Amino acid sequence: MKTAGEFMEDLSIRVLRMFGEMDSHRLDLHVLFEAAGNEPSEREKLLSVIEELRREGLIEERGGDFYALTEKGEQLLSASQPS
Repeated sequence: MKTAGEFMEDLSIRVLRMFGEMDSHRLDLHVLFEAAGNEPSEREKLLSVIEELRREGLIEERGGDFYALTEKGEQLLSASQPS
């Protein structure tokens, strides 16, 4: 079983990958909720992950419920893709 930290790390990667999967540098919070699934507790964790990604400079708020992938986020995402 995964620890809370491992789950959060996995969720962070899933959130970042959502930008690539949707082929967009700007996504609505409702789209990002898809990374967490349907469980309310997991969606709450997603909000924590989004805040962590924002603090680390990987995504930035773009008003309303929109978030954008930063250049730092793009670099991390590119580095995590298999060659």
